[in-house]
Parts: sequence; structure tokens; C-alpha cells
Amino acid sequence: MKRTLFYFLGVFSGIVSLMGQSHPGYWQQEVDYTMEVDMDVNTYQYTGTQKLVYTNNSPDVLNRVFYHLYYNAFQPGSEMDIRLQSIKDPDGRMMEDGKSRIASLSESEMGYLHAISLKQDGKTVSFNEEGTILVVDLATPIQPGGKTTLDMEFRGQVPLQIRRSGRNSKEGVALSMSQWYPKLSEYDVEGWHPNPYIAREFHGVWGNFDVKLTIDKNYTVGGSGYLQNPQEIGHGYEAPGTEVKTKGKTLTWHFVAPNVHDFMWAADPEYVHDVVEMEDGPTLHFFYKNDPEIQENWKNLQPKTEETMRFFSDNIGKYPYEQYSVVQGGDGGMEYAMSTLITGKRQFSSLVGVMVHEMAHSWFQHVLATNESKYEWMDEGFTSFISSLCMNKIMGQNKDNPFEGSYKSYYALVNSGLELPQTTHADRYATNFAYGVAAYSKGSIFLSQLGYVIGQDKLLETVKKYFEDFKFKHPVPNDIKRTAEKVSGMQLDWYLTDWTQTTNTIDYAIKSVESSGNSTKVVLERIGLMPMPLDILVVGKDGANETYYVPLQIMRGEKDNPYPQFKRTIAKDWAWAYPTYELVLDRSLDSIEAIALDPSQLMADIDKQNNVFQVAE
Repeated sequence: MKRTLFYFLGVFSGIVSLMGQSHPGYWQQEVDYTMEVDMDVNTYQYTGTQKLVYTNNSPDVLNRVFYHLYYNAFQPGSEMDIRLQSIKDPDGRMMEDGKSRIASLSESEMGYLHAISLKQDGKTVSFNEEGTILVVDLATPIQPGGKTTLDMEFRGQVPLQIRRSGRNSKEGVALSMSQWYPKLSEYDVEGWHPNPYIAREFHGVWGNFDVKLTIDKNYTVGGSGYLQNPQEIGHGYEAPGTEVKTKGKTLTWHFVAPNVHDFMWAADPEYVHDVVEMEDGPTLHFFYKNDPEIQENWKNLQPKTEETMRFFSDNIGKYPYEQYSVVQGGDGGMEYAMSTLITGKRQFSSLVGVMVHEMAHSWFQHVLATNESKYEWMDEGFTSFISSLCMNKIMGQNKDNPFEGSYKSYYALVNSGLELPQTTHADRYATNFAYGVAAYSKGSIFLSQLGYVIGQDKLLETVKKYFEDFKFKHPVPNDIKRTAEKVSGMQLDWYLTDWTQTTNTIDYAIKSVESSGNSTKVVLERIGLMPMPLDILVVGKDGANETYYVPLQIMRGEKDNPYPQFKRTIAKDWAWAYPTYELVLDRSLDSIEAIALDPSQLMADIDKQNNVFQVAE
């Protein structure tokens, strides 16, 4: 009987598939960067100028602005260093022999980013550096609807590669330049967000970048933006047959990145640069070390990258830029505007996996730009969700439930007792473990389980509408909830509240089953605090199988039949406050082989042992 029951569970799991407009009065700030930077590849120090045009689209008068100076985190005694030393389970990439790698950095190895001078519309302004934040008192307040120009001279030093950004990575990449420039903090309806760089996530202002980078002519550069002077640069950017003549010891690379909220670049003298022109999509650029051990994998990665780009464009929305770059660098994988940094010495499946995940962030973060510090589950979780579906297809995994790993991780977190609500700020989690599962796994389940609640077809429609309505904006949790409500016609505030703002769990049980003449009475029990609608599978001894659907009353609606090949009976609604519910099956108990809750396995029920009733032989 177990084989038969789990066969049916597998059939139902196999059905799992991938399947708003802004608020009135919504506003967001705008910033345009023009930067010229000189990089010394011998000292790893650089100097730069930045002209920043800031548009205040808010209804507020701004007397201050804040910049992020991320590289200051890579200094002994910084907040990032102290947090690394004090957290229970520190990031292994940042540790060596059980000690913080930041703590041992010498003066020439550490990172820094300092403003040398700063003027507002030609007037000198006062500023104060506080760790990774620059606090600026403006000479003239910025009025609602007004613009101001901030001119800065700055200097920096690239730290040893420790986290995301840095020099001389373990794989030999010279420069992974993310979070490298003075970046204006975001101001929105909640106010300023000058979060110190302690561990994790980011939030940026939408705008345009115009960057000129002068560097040793032997270095190949790749990352965000469109190169404006390929005929002067070469390095695989020039048109076929073009003769490139360089003079002097350096080259100046000119990049433009329109309508983005970050800018990354990487450089190495041994980069191989491959270009793939997609017929129905953007130009793909690949930058990786000239290392025989990895070249085959990086060549094979290129058609998988094309498949991935098509999958996401088809199932979320069209990729809005004309270029995407996959760059070897960093210390794992991290997404940036129009590009990603990934480590390259991996098994092929791992290389594809990290590329898929980071490219998915081009939608869930670099087009749908949530505040990652506050809503990290919206970018990491939604990215994990769509990545699982993509990997299942392009790698031929053929999993009945592509999200199985996310559910297992979530159950482990619940059992650990370390869970905190997803409303917890990304830097405030007591453990990296709790953060990782809440952001990636529980965030992914938000969508996969939403498909269980409203139907897989409605989930697909929700994801596409969410992208279309909120692209190039800063969506918040209510936006995905309201989008799903508009698509499904259901009320879903209970779902957003319980899943993201509490640690309430889902636990339903088949409490009892008894014969009642030609009928069977099933008593269901809600043990956990979080409510859910229920799909119930009844396996008949004669092969006549059917499902019952118990809607949740506060949903004020019903999903379509997810299993049209089987007869479905819609029972009366279950009001949450009642701990038990009586379901009467219109068939005798002796005709039933088994009864199971949630045959799709998409409801995150923390105790599945009480979800199945099997009739004794």
C-alpha cells in the first residue's frame, strides 16, 4: 500500500510547474553618476572624481544626504570585523584558522574609501565619515522636485578578497570591483537607509552611470554597462577585422549603464573574453581566467546561459537590457547590474547553478529592486524559487518537486528553535543559518506555497504581472500580495502576515476516520497557528480516486481544480478559529485505501506523519 500511496503522491507532485501598478502617489529618487577613476594595479589604490546629479522626487525638504563607503568595512576593528568575531556561526569564507581574516589585514591589505573633497553646486559642504557611512550636511536644502549637483574627489584601496569584492582572489582574479565607489544612500517613503555595511545586503537609487576607468592596458575589464569606445580598447570588444592601436601603458575604458542602481567591474590580465550573440535576446559576455582546468566548463556554460536567459524572459518578463556579463571573480556568486561575479573553479552543474541563481537576480533585485536589508526574502527567495524551476528544466533534473530542498531547510530551521520572523533586518539575525534559511528557503516557499493557495496558473500570472507593474521600482511585500489578490480574486493578507511577520507554523492532521453507514466521517485538526486551505486525496481500492477541497474562509474565494483528471468535491469553508473540522466523504470506509492531506507536498506542514490515514488491511 505504501508504494501505491506514494505513487499517487508522486503523480500529484509531478503536476507542480511554473506556472501592479505603483501606488497612487508613489515616488522614487533619481541619481546620475559621472565618474572618472584611475586604478594603480601595483598598489591596488585608486583615485576618482564623481559628479552626482540628485533629483529629489519626494515631498520632503532634504537637509542631509548619506553615502555608503563600503570598502571601509574591510579594516581591523570595523563593524563587519566585530560582527564576524561575535556571531555564533561566522561565514567560513571570511575566517582562517578560526579567526577573522579582516582582523589580520595589514595597512597595505585592508580596504578603504575616503572622500577628499565635496561640493554642492560649487559650494563646499561639511561631511563626516562614520565607518562605512559618510554623513553630509548640505550647503543648500534640496527642495521637493529640486535637483542638486554633488562633486566629490575620492580615493580608495582595494582590500584582499574576503567578501564579494577585493583583489587577488583564491582563483587568481586580480580585481573584483563591487561596492567600490561612494554610493548615495536611498531615501524613500520610510526615510533614509544609511545602513552600515556589516554583512549582507544592499539598497540603491535608480539612475544612470557614466564611468571612465583608466587601468593598465594589459588588463581586460568586464561588468556592468555598455562599452562606448571598443575601437580604442580591443580585448575582444572590437568589431571583427578592426585594428586596435594602443599607446602608452594604460587604457581608458568608457562604460555607460542606463537605468540601474549599481555598477560593478572586474579586471584581470589573463581574462579570456567570449561573446555570444543571442538571436532573440541580449549579447552575452563571458570573462574567465585562461586556465585549462576551467575552460571546457566555461565554454559549455555559454549555451546554458542562453537557455537560462530565455527561461527567465519567458516566465517572468523580457530582460530589459541589451547585454549581460558572466564574470569570474568574487568569492562565490553575487548579482550586479547587467552582470554577475561568480567563482569559476566548480563542477559543471555547480557552475551552471550559480550562474542561474545570479542571473535570476537580474529580475528579482536589479529590475524589481526591493530593499534587501529589510525584505531579503523577496529577492533571495523569489530568485531561489525561479532558479529551482529553471535548473529542473535546463539540467534535466526531472524532480517531482523542484523546491524540495527549500522545504527541507525550512523544516530544519523550525526544529532548530532559531527561527526569527522574515521581517527581521538582514543584519539582525542571531545566526547566519537562520538568516540563510529565512531569506532563501522560506522566501522561495512563499511563492511555491502561494501557488498551492491560489493555483499554479494564477501564480504564473501573478509573477508576470508583478514584474510588469513594478519593474524599475522598489516593491515592498504588500505589492506582491496585492498583485496575487488582483489576479486570484482572493484575500491574502492572512498569508502575508503569518508567513512573513510571525514564526507561526502550519500543522494539520487527520485526527480520526470512522464509518458512517455508506459515508465516511473524517475529522481534521489544525494544530499549528497558521491557517491554510486543504486539498485532500482519497485513494479508492477500486482505483476510483477523488479529491476534496476545503477552502479557508478568510480567503473569501476558491482556487480552480488543480487535478482536473479527478473528480473534486468542494466542501464548506473552514473558519480559522475552529480547531477541528468535520468532512463527510460520500463513500464507505471499506471502499477507501488511503486518505492524504496535500498530495502536492507544497504546503509547508511541519509534521507530515499525521497527514496520511491508511486503512488497515
